Amino acid sequence: QVQLVESGGGLVQAGGSLRLSCAASERTFSNYHMGWFRQAPGKEREFVARISRSGGSTYYADSVKGRFTISRDNAKNTGYLQMNSLEPDDTAVYYCAAGFSPSGITRYEYRYWGQGTQVTVSS
Repeated sequence: QVQLVESGGGLVQAGGSLRLSCAASERTFSNYHMGWFRQAPGKEREFVARISRSGGSTYYADSVKGRFTISRDNAKNTGYLQMNSLEPDDTAVYYCAAGFSPSGITRYEYRYWGQGTQVTVSS
């Protein structure tokens, strides 16, 4: 079973940047596709971005395309989400997830989840 731990969240002003990290407990991290999701208060958890096992394929939600970049370093068993030009609507708890589905744009396609890290963007 893979354990995932997110870090890097915090409070930032609109227009600022944050880099989230997702550390995996296993060396088999490279066997899993990885995704980032977020959940704002009173809203459902929504897809943000996903990356393939090798890192060669990525996909983004329209709301973050051009501002966020997902990446991974399999040698370090770690995934990342670089978030630039942050907006107040980006405020949410951000979760990383790992799974076997190559499409990976719904929460149901992921088997393992982290505990989440809070991102707050002030206007």
